[in-house]
Amino acid sequence: MTAQQNLFWQKSLSSILNELDSQRFGLSSDEAKRRLEQYGPNSLSATKKRNVLKAFLERLKNPLVLLLLASAILVGIIKEYQSAFLIALIVVTSILIDFVQEYKALKAAELLKDSVATRTHTIRDQKSQEVEAKNLVPGDIIELAAGDLIPADGYLIEAKDFHVNQSSLTGESFPVEKISTDNPKLYSALTDAPHIVFMGSSVISGWAKVLICKTGKNTLLSSISRSLSEEKAPTSLLLSMSEFGTFLIRITIILVLLVMMINFYLGRPWLDTMLFSIALGVGMTPEFLPMIISVSIAKGGIRLARQKVISKRLSSIYDFGRMNVFCTDKTGTLTEAQIHLERSVNAEGQDFERPFHLAYLNSYFETGIKSPLDQALLDYKDLTQTAITWKKIDEVPFDSEHRRISVLLDNGQERILILKGPLEDILNSCNFVENTNEVNQLKPQTKETILANFIKLSQQGLRVLGVAYCSIPSDQSQITSRDEKNLTFSGLITFFDPPRPDAGEAIQHLINDGIKIKIITGDNEYVTQSLCKRLNIKIDGILTSSEISSLNNQQLSHMIENTTLFCRVTPDQKAKIIHFLKQNGHIVGFLGDGINDIGALHAADVSISVNTAVAIAKEAASFILLKRNLTVIHDAVLEGRRTFANIMKYIMMGTSSNLGNMISMVGATLFLPFLPMLPIQVLLGNLLYDLSEIAIPFDRVDSEQLHKPAKWSIPSIRNFMLFLGPISSIFDFGLFYILINYLHANESFFQTSWFMESLATQILVIFLIRTRKNPFKSRPHPYLSLVSLSVLGLGLFIPLSTFGYLFYFQPLPSLFYVIIAAQICLYLVTAEGVKQIFYKKFNVE
Repeated sequence: MTAQQNLFWQKSLSSILNELDSQRFGLSSDEAKRRLEQYGPNSLSATKKRNVLKAFLERLKNPLVLLLLASAILVGIIKEYQSAFLIALIVVTSILIDFVQEYKALKAAELLKDSVATRTHTIRDQKSQEVEAKNLVPGDIIELAAGDLIPADGYLIEAKDFHVNQSSLTGESFPVEKISTDNPKLYSALTDAPHIVFMGSSVISGWAKVLICKTGKNTLLSSISRSLSEEKAPTSLLLSMSEFGTFLIRITIILVLLVMMINFYLGRPWLDTMLFSIALGVGMTPEFLPMIISVSIAKGGIRLARQKVISKRLSSIYDFGRMNVFCTDKTGTLTEAQIHLERSVNAEGQDFERPFHLAYLNSYFETGIKSPLDQALLDYKDLTQTAITWKKIDEVPFDSEHRRISVLLDNGQERILILKGPLEDILNSCNFVENTNEVNQLKPQTKETILANFIKLSQQGLRVLGVAYCSIPSDQSQITSRDEKNLTFSGLITFFDPPRPDAGEAIQHLINDGIKIKIITGDNEYVTQSLCKRLNIKIDGILTSSEISSLNNQQLSHMIENTTLFCRVTPDQKAKIIHFLKQNGHIVGFLGDGINDIGALHAADVSISVNTAVAIAKEAASFILLKRNLTVIHDAVLEGRRTFANIMKYIMMGTSSNLGNMISMVGATLFLPFLPMLPIQVLLGNLLYDLSEIAIPFDRVDSEQLHKPAKWSIPSIRNFMLFLGPISSIFDFGLFYILINYLHANESFFQTSWFMESLATQILVIFLIRTRKNPFKSRPHPYLSLVSLSVLGLGLFIPLSTFGYLFYFQPLPSLFYVIIAAQICLYLVTAEGVKQIFYKKFNVE
């Protein structure tokens, strides 16, 4: 068996089947299992096992980590081994915690993704069954329909109106028609062969049966080293952190240079000055920020999974918290997605079985994925015995351009073309109308009656389809959309999808939490308005597809702000609406599950699909819902905001505390004849302070912060840092004054005293900064309390222990502890007051 070889596209189908030792009815399960062991999983990364050491070392590429390691090496060269060890310890601790948490989160995410893995219809053991795409092997026979991702490279056995999008491989922007051929040698290039389909492409329309020829690393997609799942642009989280890093680096450089210049000006030893400056630079660096982010989003991902929301890209959880506009379809989200057929009526609105019979035959013989409307038709009444007397000759499938389904049937006595689809599309092609006993010319007044009935039924909340037919010559075996003319209008089929009882309440929760709702649907405005009325959803404005087409970009950009319903929209219009909402400054979420939603899913900041969606919709989305309703969306929004809030806590704490320390360092060097704190003491304090914050991702978040969209703002961080940071410096200077003038502290006494006071204030102020409310009314998570207070205890114990001499500490008199306790209490009261003034003054959201 020579399965994965070159030039397979130039061989005949029978030759390939023979080489692959396969049949048109596929493989057996046992044979497929054997081949899976031989060829490996059908995955681009199948041969790449996770290398733990390599994944750990990858973190050393971070510029921040490289800077810290360079500092450790430099300090080691000048034989300050204790300082070098502490810097290295800070780096390794941060990397280790980050690595362990992210590794665990990614393993958990991979397990969750398996539950929503792409599956394909495969013929095994001579019957069609669903198989995970990663388990496909050469020789498998698969069936593809509109909405499917093509899971491997294959050879067409049969195809009908089969169009695929393979732009990710060939750059062709338009769908390409694929056909089976008897002359494969005519095609010299693989990508020119119309009978070959490629992994990574997606099915736009039609149906096909495909022989799998190449899988995994042997596919064309693998050979050009591209993947549909690769991230093509930095996430907003990475961009935000990059912006923050640039801001912090500027401040650090300015302050470090200032300290160096002061010390050089005062004639301090250059070695001590360099070590001190390096220690200060390390102290201002948020070494644990990557770890805090990783742990926060990992915890968020786990909590989302419990709410039946699977995050395909963990960093996107951050975007959920920032989302302030949510766009959704109505079916299955605002409704139960339990569609049932209500009535079958003629042009006059009277009950008439004929439209149902025709529509049933249309759905029965339609290939590809059955829509909920098709299933409702087939479930309403079993006409199988009637259907088997007919034979399908040809079909024109539904797609975004051909908005109806046409099947050509023959029962030996007549050959008939049956169509069903949106009324406006069907009615425009009709010249005749069928009543109970006769067929007449379709007159304008009859057409008006049909449209009036359509509106009346739609206003009752019913989904309405039109049904039409025409006779076709018995010798015609193929049809196209050009044959859909001179039709006879048979009647209307109405469906009802009951509204979700909790949808209105869930919508209101989203609105109350600062999210605007936009309903974007292919349904008409009458059905959608009726549904909104049932759910008590306020409608601010309505735009239909034709109205959107008549607006220029500026007008549309303005009008979408005050529009709730977008009805009868096309796929391009969905994406356009998302684009203009983003252009207006919104963070936009979009929930979609169909082929027509792909553009909008790619355009949205927060792309959401459901586990029952077509494969390409699930592939395009960052989040997959296992439970389709808006309550789950609301839970995910709150989780995103919780994740964002905890990341911001670390940033606010770190920047304000570190700035206060830097100001105190600069001020102290101006009047002290010695360094206010030794480099090794600065590094030890920085390590302990960072460790005290590692439980922040587990912390509770105030409800007020969960009820409005999260906003990333460097000015707010800067203002908070400048507002609260200097407060600690004021108390530091007070301590300096007491130490010099009343306690007559020598160098070691001074440095030990300030180390203990600085560490205590930095750690205890965590409990103030973590909440915008009174800290006694907002309790921290027990983990945060335990970790922070334990680290504080360790920090205060070290100077008193036998290990204190390693850091040049000395024991302190009892009077000092009385002074420092009073000062810490006064500082915390002052810091709380300043915090409250800040939030009132700057009105920070």
